[in-house]
Amino acid sequence: MDAFFIAADNALRTLSGANRAFRPCPAPAGPPITLEADEQRLSGALMRVNHVGEVCAQALYHAQSMTTRDTTLRRQFETAAREETDHLAWTQQRLRELGARPSLLNPLWYGGAFAIGLLAGRAGDALSLGFVVETERQVERHLEGHLERLPSRDVASRTIVQQMKEDESRHAAAASAAGAAELPAPVRWAMRAAALVMTSTAHYL
Repeated sequence: MDAFFIAADNALRTLSGANRAFRPCPAPAGPPITLEADEQRLSGALMRVNHVGEVCAQALYHAQSMTTRDTTLRRQFETAAREETDHLAWTQQRLRELGARPSLLNPLWYGGAFAIGLLAGRAGDALSLGFVVETERQVERHLEGHLERLPSRDVASRTIVQQMKEDESRHAAAASAAGAAELPAPVRWAMRAAALVMTSTAHYL
């Protein structure tokens, strides 16, 4: 029952926007830049996709920390989740600044990611860590693509995405060092296909 209430509390805080960052939001030097309408729309759509990714990260890491019996690994998952909480709060703040909204399907994304995290955790710590490595590598590539697509004048969004990319790279390296097993190719392909559906939908919804 305790685990159920903790999981429910985490879901409510994530979906309601009640999570708060532990670190200050990365910000560029100099005064804010006013974007053109088309630039603002594009940045809003891309940051909404990034926000969805952080909603999913909260669900994944929380589910995996619940299923592992290794206390050291649980602390590692919890530490990574705290940094993902920063990302969640930063992207949410940037969405507000851009006059954009979060995805309407966030409850669906959270529920699906939580279920996947439980399955990965129950498959064993090595495979669970392997799932983290593959997920973070895919996210890192995705963020690199957003750095290429974000308007060059939107320095505020680009600064946030760059810090997120660096954090995701560290999470993947930490999971690999902790004993991650390489996932089978069909699993990696399925993860990429699911991520493509999610990011394409979240761009608009």
